[in-house]
Amino acid sequence: MTWSKSPAGSGTTAVDVDADGSGDTGQARLRELGYKQELKRDLSLLSNFAFSFTIISVLTGVTTLYNTGLNFGGPATMTFGWFVAGAFTMTVGLSMAEICSSFPTSGGLYYWSARLSGNRWSPFASWITGWFNIVGQWAVTTSVDFSLAQLIQVIILLSTGGNNGGGYLASKYVVIAFHAAILLSHALINSLPISWLSFFGQFAAAWNMLGVFVLMIAVPAVATERASAKFVFTHLNTDNSAGIHNNLYIFVLGLLMSQYTLTGYDASAHMTEETKNADKNGPIGIISAISISIVVGWGYILGITFAVKEIPYLLSPDNEAGGYAIAEVFYLAFKSRYGSGVGGIVCLGIVAVAIYFCGMSSVTSNSRMVYAFSRDGAMPLSPVWHKVNKHEVPINAVWLSAFVSLCMALPSLGSLVAFQAMVSIATIGLYIAYALPIFFRVTLARKHFVPGPFNLGRYGVLVGWVAVLWVVTITVLFSLPVTYPVTKDTLNYTPVAVGGLFILVLTSWVVSARHWFKGPVTNLSG
Repeated sequence: MTWSKSPAGSGTTAVDVDADGSGDTGQARLRELGYKQELKRDLSLLSNFAFSFTIISVLTGVTTLYNTGLNFGGPATMTFGWFVAGAFTMTVGLSMAEICSSFPTSGGLYYWSARLSGNRWSPFASWITGWFNIVGQWAVTTSVDFSLAQLIQVIILLSTGGNNGGGYLASKYVVIAFHAAILLSHALINSLPISWLSFFGQFAAAWNMLGVFVLMIAVPAVATERASAKFVFTHLNTDNSAGIHNNLYIFVLGLLMSQYTLTGYDASAHMTEETKNADKNGPIGIISAISISIVVGWGYILGITFAVKEIPYLLSPDNEAGGYAIAEVFYLAFKSRYGSGVGGIVCLGIVAVAIYFCGMSSVTSNSRMVYAFSRDGAMPLSPVWHKVNKHEVPINAVWLSAFVSLCMALPSLGSLVAFQAMVSIATIGLYIAYALPIFFRVTLARKHFVPGPFNLGRYGVLVGWVAVLWVVTITVLFSLPVTYPVTKDTLNYTPVAVGGLFILVLTSWVVSARHWFKGPVTNLSG
């Protein structure tokens, strides 16, 4: 990767100073791309990084899908699969960072697609990318906050005696009420000025970082029995209830835990219009969030997995945590040492706070995407969602994002299988949005792409192709059946959910949007 001043010409130049003499290259770049500054540009590099790092939140992703990791492949898949997913995710991040440096706008992915696909394809490319991005982000917020609601359910269960000691197990209606309350609080926080969000974001990043180190050391240190290094690094769990015993098949299914975790770093791009020197700091925010998450995430996985002994028991719905594997690991570690699992419940509290901040930052990113997409007239009632309040916060976009995320969790009342479709969209749908502008950059825009200060030089096209092929690969892998025999209750709804989203977006384009949506539009005259 290299840092350079973009060459002049082609309408894609980077400039040294803003017109007001502030020296903020990102603000001048925004004006050059056709937009006036409407949001308050208060975020530093640290704050920009903090939003992406907090949304990635290894404490959230690993904890939420640890059951999946144990069931599909077990320790070997989690420890080595983490680096497989991490390495390829970095290629996606590097390619996105390069494009972000050239086009630092809140629209992010859909704006990039519009600029990179050429005049003929620009509106359609922008429409498809934008809707996959925005629905994927809503699904991320839904899955994160619903996961927190489920964890609160488990914490209450363990605190009141456990599954086998008469503990209170909240009903699905209580869990959805938890989810609604969490979203309400996130909407309220996101209604505050960006300076407050910057503070919360930095605090959240610090909490995630320190929380990982505390848990990765405390849990295995407290456990009276620890797994061997051979078990942690080489044990491949094929003894599962899924009816799948092929080692490679099991391994690739287990990658879902890692790939779901390493998602959401597009937040740095969506926050660029509020970030100082965004054409430099936005790309750094993306890359640093991914790289640091890979390192601390692996440490967290190792620390917890060294406290794992009996995988079938941890996954059993009859254990004290009701089958919530990582909660059972924490609880048993402290109970075996001190005769009480209170310490384990405290550890779960550390994770719960991290997940809470993850959801908070996710709503922030969602709202900026809604703001940008509606600024370009792509959403129903666009003038409403584009409105900015006196604190320069897209207030209506904040509340819309929270409301949609609540609605997307309602299918859980009927079936958790249906709700899993939301998780599918959160992972695959969002990565499709990541891949589209990269694909246009290495194909249609290969010869005329003008990089910003951050660029990959001659390796940009190669890294971009690797990123695109990886997204194609995981889209296929995570659409495979996860349980045999396949029935209506065991069907993998990923292709149904993602395919359904594509059909809806394409239909809306053919029937209506192609007649009026022309892609991103300038607001300099407004």
